Amino acid sequence: MSKVKTPRLFFIDNVRVFLIVLVVLHHAALVYGAGAPFYYVEPPMSNPLTFLALLVFILVNQSWFMGAFFLLSGYIAPGAFDRKGPGSFIRDRLLRLGIPLIVFIFVLNPVSSIGLYKMPASLTGITTPLAWQAYPRFLGIGPMWFVIMLLVFDFGYAAWRLLRKNRTSQLKMDSSKPGYLWLGIFILALAAVSYLVRMVIPMGKTLLGFPTLSYLPQYLGFFILGTVASRRSWFITMPGSMGAAGFIAAVLGGVFLFPLAFSGRLFSLELTPALAEMLGKGHWRSAVYALWDSIFAVGMCLGLITFFRRFFGLQGKFGRLLSQSGYGVYVFHIPVVVWLAIALKGINLAPLPKFGIAAIIMTAASFAASSVIRKIPGVSRIL
Repeated sequence: MSKVKTPRLFFIDNVRVFLIVLVVLHHAALVYGAGAPFYYVEPPMSNPLTFLALLVFILVNQSWFMGAFFLLSGYIAPGAFDRKGPGSFIRDRLLRLGIPLIVFIFVLNPVSSIGLYKMPASLTGITTPLAWQAYPRFLGIGPMWFVIMLLVFDFGYAAWRLLRKNRTSQLKMDSSKPGYLWLGIFILALAAVSYLVRMVIPMGKTLLGFPTLSYLPQYLGFFILGTVASRRSWFITMPGSMGAAGFIAAVLGGVFLFPLAFSGRLFSLELTPALAEMLGKGHWRSAVYALWDSIFAVGMCLGLITFFRRFFGLQGKFGRLLSQSGYGVYVFHIPVVVWLAIALKGINLAPLPKFGIAAIIMTAASFAASSVIRKIPGVSRIL
């Protein structure tokens, strides 16, 4: 198999940095009142406006940003397979994904889980003091579910390439561009499959340590879409007008469909008893929500890729440092967020301003920690 050298697309690195920042902000929002389980939550949470604002922030993020990670991962997979060959590709994936996964399960997740003991027992139900006997209960994958799923997708892609080798020795590049009709069909199919999956796995249900398996159709679909886009160079050839159209579609979906699914009424984000109906189980609100997050995810990815390609297509020294540290931030940011939140507990501020200040500190500290850890001999080969 010929090993093809492809130029590095810096705008993809820059998109990834942006998404990593969103991940840190996402988990910071869980600390300060988004209403979902986390390693540490700062009580009390009595402000409904703060709860609503952070909940919407969490739901909007969840609707697309992890799918965007899988899209980018799928885009780089064909080139990596071409350069390294099947054996080196699989070994590299096991090294770069497997080792951080093990470190997180046995070290970082337990360190982060101590945050549960820093919360009132009335919230956690924990009445016993912290002891080593609790260690087995603290083992977990946390946000590294993404790494596990990516390993499965990468191995699946490698298997497909090996099977395909029997028919063709080399996959040809295709310069065709994506069409609006094709993207529309993809969105509708994704929405339909997501709706059906959420009948069995509603949003918010954790299964086998995976917190968002209800988004599995999006994750797999975007990874496959990324591999197709890579062979057709869509990230390079896609017109800027398509990115603008995607962003407009995402905004319109957010204005009309999101409130409808959220509360049952257009332009209303009130918290109602019917809110749970959007989570799945076949309700019409779930169908609307699945359509919204499919439109929003595709539209945001189109808009983000073309925007960064145009305005952030280069990378200076600082941008390169951020890019190099990005994966380490994903691996290490959870204990950074948890312990900084505990350290900032005594600062008396309203939840939203405190979230804003803490999020900036947590993001900067996570990148700084990753940069320092990468200086340890041999670590930069993995992170």
